[in-house]
Amino acid sequence: MSKLLIVDDEQDVREFAKNFFVKRNIDVRTAPGGAEALKLIDEDKPDLVLLDVRMGDMTGIEVLQELRAKGSDVKVIMVTGVEDQDVIDEAKSLGVVNYVHKPLALDELEQIVLSQLN
Repeated sequence: MSKLLIVDDEQDVREFAKNFFVKRNIDVRTAPGGAEALKLIDEDKPDLVLLDVRMGDMTGIEVLQELRAKGSDVKVIMVTGVEDQDVIDEAKSLGVVNYVHKPLALDELEQIVLSQLN
């Protein structure tokens, strides 16, 4: 079973996405921020991470930088409600596999996530 980690500081977004992917037989964990996400990535070794760009404790870019500095090559899809070309460019330079915008369009999100897990 594929493992997905959803990292977002909005609980409703985490729970909504979790429920959606659990119904598709994906093992889903969630984290409300970057510090917990880093811990879960080390412990659970997810196949894919949905990572919010703006969170309270760390930005998604900071999480990505720390992951890559540790040598992790986990696949990451950035999720954002803000169109910021500098952030997109930085994320791409750190090896994100895709970028998804909020509000989440479930059919698009499903297609992107499943293409990375298969």
